[in-house]
Amino acid sequence: MSGVRAVCLLMALIPWGGATAHDLSQDEALRLRQQGVILPLDQLTAKAIARYPGAVLLEAELEQEHGRYVYEIEVLLPSGQVRELEFDAVKGDLLEDKEDD
Repeated sequence: MSGVRAVCLLMALIPWGGATAHDLSQDEALRLRQQGVILPLDQLTAKAIARYPGAVLLEAELEQEHGRYVYEIEVLLPSGQVRELEFDAVKGDLLEDKEDD
């Protein structure tokens, strides 16, 4: 998936509403990706799926939390469990992996 397509997919999946973190606009996300500030969404989605083989992508968001760009990726496991993984959007490090409520 190309970087532009990944950002478009990302922005289509972002829920716009009362999140505690600052959701980035489509223009902001695209600019950050084109400038090489953040990694491509598909790169981190691949990491999430590799962590849980057979999982399916449910949702992805790009947020700014405490001055850090974070991809929040939700996957559905074959068992039916939903996992929420947070990755540093700049470095690609896994920050959190938890069961989604």
